[in-house]
Amino acid sequence: MSRLVLGSYPATRLRRSRASDWRRCLVRESVLTSNDLVLPIFLVEGSGVRKPIKSLPGVAQLSIDESIKTAKEARSLGIPAIALFPVVNPSLKDELGTEALKPDNLVCRAVKEIKSAVSDIGIICDVALDPYTTHGHDGLIVNGDVENDSTVEALVHQSLILAKAGCDVIAPSDMMDGRIGSIRKALEGERYTNTMILSYAVKYASSFYGPFRDAVGSTSALGAKGKHTYQMDFSNVDEALREAAFDVAEGADLVMVKPGMPYLDVVAAVNAHVNVPVLAYQVSGEYAMMAISAKAGVFDRTAVFYESLLAFKRAGASAILTYAALDVARALISNTD
Repeated sequence: MSRLVLGSYPATRLRRSRASDWRRCLVRESVLTSNDLVLPIFLVEGSGVRKPIKSLPGVAQLSIDESIKTAKEARSLGIPAIALFPVVNPSLKDELGTEALKPDNLVCRAVKEIKSAVSDIGIICDVALDPYTTHGHDGLIVNGDVENDSTVEALVHQSLILAKAGCDVIAPSDMMDGRIGSIRKALEGERYTNTMILSYAVKYASSFYGPFRDAVGSTSALGAKGKHTYQMDFSNVDEALREAAFDVAEGADLVMVKPGMPYLDVVAAVNAHVNVPVLAYQVSGEYAMMAISAKAGVFDRTAVFYESLLAFKRAGASAILTYAALDVARALISNTD
């Protein structure tokens, strides 16, 4: 085993490499670019809708036409992909989440229209039933709990509908056992061989999701019941490695760790454990803490988001989903002009 050889002062002065900007650039170990960012978008019905989300300063619910404008801006800034999350009208929700399985639902229509207008941006679609169910859970309730195998059947159906609409990346966020293998088999059977699967392989039962659930309108439905029987216990890391390895073996092209900043140790561990790219999600609660603090003048918004996202890269993330993607991308371009 090699040993780190330490220099002696003053022959070795580590500050030499920090003495000017060009030196710091020359030896920088981790770099953040616009290509590392994915922009989440909250979709709503209507036209010309850009409704601010109170708990997420700077983020709004967007109608499809406004989403197209945002996708165009994202692509012009070098952001390679967007992730779509629907805000479903309560009148369309039911116990089984049947709206998720309709080929003309909001997400399917959005995928088609965004692809038509911005053909060179990747579209990631969330696969889970929670936006569509009256109970707010990610799957089908049987005897008071989310039943795994019948939920997987529904998720396979949802995945095929999204693939047919033109979705580039299927992103199951439900944490059901075996769903990656079932979805991959179905995609291959329907010849969607280039449709990628981004598995939310490591999704913890976290308190950091609050503003997201507020944004999509699932907070009141879920209530205090929580998702602890299918999302991971945040005490565990070894379990995360097992989850990620299983999903890669079943056909996942990419895996996700969620939340992000409080789980950078997990990002690093998963990255060292699997041979596919690892993504991380800077979730709504993380974003809200920094955005609200910046709004109060506690610190510089752009600087703190840049630093936090660079930390994801340093931990081994290939890309990061963040609501600050546009702001950070604009700043990155400005700094290179």
